[in-house]
Amino acid sequence: MEPVLAQLLPMLTAIWWPFCRILAMFIGAPVLGEAVTPVTVRILIALVLAVLMLPATGAVDGVGNYGIDPFSMHGVVATIEQALIGFVLGLAFHFAMSVIGVLGFMVSSQMGFSMAVMNDPMNGQSSDVVSALLSVLSIIVFFAIDGHLLIANIIGQSFRAWPLGQGYAPLLLNAVAYNVAWIFSAAMLLAIPIVFSTLVVQLGFGFLNRVAPSLNLFALGFSVITIFGLVMLAEVVRFIPDHYVRMSNQVLELIRQQMQAAGHG
Repeated sequence: MEPVLAQLLPMLTAIWWPFCRILAMFIGAPVLGEAVTPVTVRILIALVLAVLMLPATGAVDGVGNYGIDPFSMHGVVATIEQALIGFVLGLAFHFAMSVIGVLGFMVSSQMGFSMAVMNDPMNGQSSDVVSALLSVLSIIVFFAIDGHLLIANIIGQSFRAWPLGQGYAPLLLNAVAYNVAWIFSAAMLLAIPIVFSTLVVQLGFGFLNRVAPSLNLFALGFSVITIFGLVMLAEVVRFIPDHYVRMSNQVLELIRQQMQAAGHG
């Protein structure tokens, strides 16, 4: 029994730090980090990937010795380091999904659907109908482009760029923080056709109200703006998958540049 326990502790130590990085990435990643994915499923997938990626973690020997005592302060700092790297990588992938969410809120506010709020079981919070519809569309596109396989590939490459126990230069964290504004600019570019069209309709009804003030154009204008916004949304929705793919490629390029910078450093 003692030889078994003596071999079990190094194996658990070898799995622990990759498991922390992978699980933290799943917490921040789109779809996998949302409430629609049970916590037990995330833990199980992270554990399986941690075992499969043991050869890529850069252990000192085949047993999984990283030269770090897991019960020391160095081990605690290494655990926090792995969790930070994984969460930042997952957060970078979450940007493309956040653009679709911001787009839905902007479109709903222009169409008058912001008052119609429904419970969103995927995120555990309330959201409008348009945001929920676009979120489902983005989830379908995420799996259609094999986003889950891309995340697994990035996890494997991250162990080469930021090896276990070798420290973490906050280059990726700075790049992710500086690119937060990209979410709002990308969402605004997608929402410009709907925002501009509804603005034109509102201006037209405003001039019509000045010409015929006796008419009650408020109720009519609200319904016309909603119908016109739905027509424009139907025209914009077909371009969202292509935009999502381009935004995902931009995130991948950002991560690739940071990995190259970390490798040269």
